[in-house]
Amino acid sequence: MKNFIIGIDISSKTLDICVKESQELSHFEIENSQKAILKFFRVYKENQVIVAMENTGRYNWNLFEVLPKFNFKIYVLNPLHLSKSLGLVRGKDDKTDAYRICLFTEKNKEDLTLWKPTPKAIKKLKIFITERTSRIKMKRRLLKQQHDYKLMKDVGLDKELAKLNKQFIDQIVKQIKLIEQKIQTIINEDSILKQQAKLISSVPGVGKILTWTMIAKTEGFTKITDPRKMACYTGVVPFEYQSGTSVYRKPRVSMFADKPTKAVLHLGAMSAIRLNNDLRVYYLRKVNEGKNKMLVLNAVRNKIIHRIFAVIKNQEFYKNPLVLS
Repeated sequence: MKNFIIGIDISSKTLDICVKESQELSHFEIENSQKAILKFFRVYKENQVIVAMENTGRYNWNLFEVLPKFNFKIYVLNPLHLSKSLGLVRGKDDKTDAYRICLFTEKNKEDLTLWKPTPKAIKKLKIFITERTSRIKMKRRLLKQQHDYKLMKDVGLDKELAKLNKQFIDQIVKQIKLIEQKIQTIINEDSILKQQAKLISSVPGVGKILTWTMIAKTEGFTKITDPRKMACYTGVVPFEYQSGTSVYRKPRVSMFADKPTKAVLHLGAMSAIRLNNDLRVYYLRKVNEGKNKMLVLNAVRNKIIHRIFAVIKNQEFYKNPLVLS
């Protein structure tokens, strides 16, 4: 039985594969299809194999369908983690990227987390959330265009284009509503996800979008189980910046964060501080003490995350102390 480390650079049509056995390196290029992937990995099925790849979204799907059929150790790498670990590098191509993935995995495999197949319901949920986000962006761009049509009044196209624009927006709005119904149906048909959604939505400021986002990002609170990790992932935790006695700045949140999730959390925090709950009391108290409003709002985001994980862990609805008193 031989030991292999396989690094895969993924594109929409092809896979560049670097295979390392002891000190020997081999490069292969195959089609990004389930049939080609299955044929390639059958050669290694009787060996000890570590497979690593970057997370490239939908382009990973064929690999995710095939690789669980083999008894391989599979790692899905964060592209940012990989790029920051490479240090000073020159040049870039698919063959080189596969080689770098292979070497990175060999050096860091003890610290990496093994990939596990995503449940079908969660996979559907993620797809629909992505589709919804795409249509929200389209709608935002179309609404912005409506203001530009006023400039075309002199050539007589303003009303015609505005009408076409409105028809397009109306169609997108219908699609968004349909997607939201699909998302809710997926959650309602899964007893665990349905219970998680009910628990999460009891937290002040947490609406349906934040509920769906938290379930999808944590994969039903199985992929991310620690609220501190989730807070770090979403960029709401301030970090110190200090070196000796001469270099110091105030703690700041990191720019390396899931910004779409952070944006949804921000809307949740804004909603929470307008409602009658302990988060509003906390926000007003800190602001009256002279704290910066955005810093306090960031702390509210963090508290929302911890409350979400608390209700999931305890399997109890959130109890608003102001209502109870």
